[in-house]
Amino acid sequence: MKKVVKFGGSSLASASQMQKVKQIITSDPDRRYVIPSAPGRRYSDDAKVTDMLYQCYDAAAAGEDITDRIGRIQSRFREIIDGLNLDLDLSDEFALIKDHFMRQAGRDYAASRGEYLNGKVLAAYLGFRFIDAAEVICFTESGSFDSEKTHEILRERLKNMEQAVIPGFYGAMPDGSIKTFSRGGSDVTGSIVARAVRADVYENWTDVSGVLVADPRIVSNPEVVETITYRELRELSYMGATVLHEDAIFPVRSEGIPIHILNTNHPEDKGTLIVESTCRSPRYVITGIAGKKGFCSINIEKDMMNSEIGFGRRVLQVFEDNEISFEHTPSGIDTFSVLVHQDEFMEKEQSVISGLHRAVHPDTIDLEGDLALIAVVGRGMKAKKGTAGLIFSALAHARVNIKMIDQGSSELNIIIGVRNEDFEAAIKAIYDIFVVAEME
Repeated sequence: MKKVVKFGGSSLASASQMQKVKQIITSDPDRRYVIPSAPGRRYSDDAKVTDMLYQCYDAAAAGEDITDRIGRIQSRFREIIDGLNLDLDLSDEFALIKDHFMRQAGRDYAASRGEYLNGKVLAAYLGFRFIDAAEVICFTESGSFDSEKTHEILRERLKNMEQAVIPGFYGAMPDGSIKTFSRGGSDVTGSIVARAVRADVYENWTDVSGVLVADPRIVSNPEVVETITYRELRELSYMGATVLHEDAIFPVRSEGIPIHILNTNHPEDKGTLIVESTCRSPRYVITGIAGKKGFCSINIEKDMMNSEIGFGRRVLQVFEDNEISFEHTPSGIDTFSVLVHQDEFMEKEQSVISGLHRAVHPDTIDLEGDLALIAVVGRGMKAKKGTAGLIFSALAHARVNIKMIDQGSSELNIIIGVRNEDFEAAIKAIYDIFVVAEME
């Protein structure tokens, strides 16, 4: 078997965490390709190395002396190296980084150095080959990820290489300049490498024991999801669940490679397996609950709108003309609503209203802000009758008023709109009715 393993920043924040990582990797010889993040926080009010690098670069761009800032970052790595008893000197690397910062090589270059340096340290500690991601992860002239070029280069580079460390988060433009993915992009790098080597599984090691049914900041000790499909995870990620960078799904999905979310601090836990499809029955009717606050609903009423050909298209054209993306469009016979992010909409609301009047001549337009959207996701909902009824019942019992409900044709998810102030109570109520009640 071949396994690609990615470790997050909290898993690599200190020498003691690095020791846990080595033990995990060496306990299974199939774990052959390792993707590290930059060192994360060691404790709650600690700084992430990536943030330290951003601050250092910004200070250099402002013309400040960055000697002390570079020194603090170097000390973080020296502490890890000394704690691992490694014979590794990064002085030349830091001198080069300082020079590039002073010459303003770019914030992407600055941000990537945490992964680059941590990759050097981890490769030396494991005795694996180090491959600079800038040599194998490619971006186009326009700055978008070049999937097929990367796939060919990586596949050829790793073809006869038994073990390697490839830093996450960054790659290079055609001119050689560093380009990063969005924050959390080390997940994406791991997925790209897994596809290139045709891995049997892509293990993503973090500080939680898998995907949770609900946000632990809202629900106390939520259950861990044992198996989840790519589609379910995509729905939950889109609505705010953050265990895995949502773009990490696509490279492995195209090859049918499962992702296994595991906990570095509790490697004995089963974790969550993310798969294309499964015949395993879910433990609960729902797989997960996720949501976001800060939405606004634009409610359009017009008699006989259902007989107007192109009515919906003309409404959405107004939002496109104002460069506003929409989230959902629930509708009735004489009503059509558009849900958008409130912060995007507020500065353009009057332009949108006037545009709607000109486009569709509505009877009334009503705006309602401060809404939250909650996604209840689960492949088990298809086979379970009365799922929506249970949601209504749970929210009514919690005295939460439903402002909107929208269910996709796949029956994989139900979207509920509530007031911002009811967001937490709604999630707790839904969790209780589908998880706590089924456990009792």
